[in-house]
Amino acid sequence: MGKLLIVGTVAFDAIETPFGKTDKILGGAATFIGLAASQFNVNSAIISIVGDDLPKEYLKLLSDKNIDLTGLEVVKGGKTFYWKGKYHNDLNSRDTLVTELNVLADFNPIVPDNFKDADVVMLGNLHPNIQMSVINQMTVRPKLIVLDTMNFWMDNSLPELLEVIKHIDVLTINDEEARQLTGEYSLVKAAAKIETMGPKYVVIKKGEHGALLFHKSKVFFAPALPLEEVFDPTGAGDTFAGGFAGYLAQTENISFNNLKNAIIQGSNLASFCVEKFGTERMLNLKKEEVNKRLLQFRELSQFDIELQ
Repeated sequence: MGKLLIVGTVAFDAIETPFGKTDKILGGAATFIGLAASQFNVNSAIISIVGDDLPKEYLKLLSDKNIDLTGLEVVKGGKTFYWKGKYHNDLNSRDTLVTELNVLADFNPIVPDNFKDADVVMLGNLHPNIQMSVINQMTVRPKLIVLDTMNFWMDNSLPELLEVIKHIDVLTINDEEARQLTGEYSLVKAAAKIETMGPKYVVIKKGEHGALLFHKSKVFFAPALPLEEVFDPTGAGDTFAGGFAGYLAQTENISFNNLKNAIIQGSNLASFCVEKFGTERMLNLKKEEVNKRLLQFRELSQFDIELQ
């Protein structure tokens, strides 16, 4: 069983979409990554920080999925990171209404001793200095370090972000962020430029239009499954990352061909995440449902063609 170390936020989210809205519910990048990875046979741990205002039952939901929480710091009297957002009618764009860092402002991640030799490290979207601190605490170079980031860090902490990018194996970002990071409109050129910064592999997410995997001159495209209903896209990118990293930790195979499988696994799980508010769908997801939809992905993306 491979070891997966997950770094990211465990948070309160309040979400409004055209289909409804919530008060504060369980969210955060590490939460979605951990729940997705729990679909695989992996030994996973979350490194994060919360206040004691986070209900204990939320933490139990994670530990019940066999996620190690010894790296999750609970600050007495502290308040948990809080994000509130409102999605537009197309669900592709949103407005951030509230961001309260709270205990996250002083987060100093501590990697548990039994995960300093993790096979795969999934660095969720956080300040690059926190991500770099985790890399520096590893006693054995992980087989794979995956980094997720966003345009906020490109705008505000670019030198630190570029330093982290030198030390990773896979960068996952969306198409807009890839263009911003590189100044290239063509995603093929953007991926090639990112590879010169350090990563061996580049994953460019395109939301409802699937994801691209780049490695040297090779390109793989994974479609997104057309869904009848998309209820809430919050956490879909993190769920994708968790499925991707969880599958690679389980299989312990980081070849390009297996990364293709990981992309499909991540896309498959993300397609469930968007069907309900927050983590609701991922908490109740059954293996039979996952496998059934994987077959739909196969039908969607495989065909025989006769050359004339």
